[in-house]
Amino acid sequence: MSAGGEHPEVPLVPAHFQSFLAFDFGAKRTGVAVGNRLTRTAQPRPTVVAEGDRRFEAIARHIAEWAPDALVVGVPFHPDGAEHENTRKARRFARQLQGRFGLRVFEVDERYSTTEAHAEGARDADAASACIILEQFLRSLP
Repeated sequence: MSAGGEHPEVPLVPAHFQSFLAFDFGAKRTGVAVGNRLTRTAQPRPTVVAEGDRRFEAIARHIAEWAPDALVVGVPFHPDGAEHENTRKARRFARQLQGRFGLRVFEVDERYSTTEAHAEGARDADAASACIILEQFLRSLP
């Protein structure tokens, strides 16, 4: 369930998986982006500002609208690659997505995505981070 970075190698993503919905998980806000394998680009979607079941209701609407082949979740690590509490929370979120929606979920090392989004002057750093995560994932695909 991972891609890119110094963590587990690039996943085998079936060639028929063409469209993806990505998430930059946060306790109160979850950035969302949609993209595809053909263009290897991502577009921001409205950030989900909710917790618990409300978060998943909002995500269900994104999934219904975009009908992705799979989902991508950014997983944060310390700069040295060590895991921390948010690493575990993001992985739990990834498992919940897979369980609730029955779609394959790929994890991406998202160190520095929020910093990069802020450096690029993003108005919605969460959505911009989700785009960075998804484009990193898409670039890793053959």
